[in-house]
Amino acid sequence: MINFNVELSGFRLTERNRKKELLKQIIREHGFKPGELNYIFVSDEELLKINIEYLNHHTYTDIITFDNSESDQMIEGDIFISVERVRENAAKYQTSFEQELIRVMAHGVLHLAGYKDKKPEEAQAMREGEERALKAYFEQ
Repeated sequence: MINFNVELSGFRLTERNRKKELLKQIIREHGFKPGELNYIFVSDEELLKINIEYLNHHTYTDIITFDNSESDQMIEGDIFISVERVRENAAKYQTSFEQELIRVMAHGVLHLAGYKDKKPEEAQAMREGEERALKAYFEQ
């Protein structure tokens, strides 16, 4: 079950069912079953607090993913997304807010599927996974 929780006033998540189908598709393509997956949309400040408290990182970020999986076959977790950071990055990378949001949402589930992004080759694989998700979503 995929849940979307908006904890930021003024933000409305559109096309929820379509986004859920995309995320389920990504999970299945990687050989997993979708379990309980919670996307929580928050402010920059809220995500910074989480980053400091749980990861001891004193930086702003667009996404933090917590893996709650208890089975090797299932994807479960809590994915926190800063709507403000997504909006800022969309402008920075000259893309639409919706495209950047899909990219970030896919990024979180790809982490749960085992993708890393610290080394250049890992980051490249992550980008390719994100691009596949964008293509699947926008070319339906």
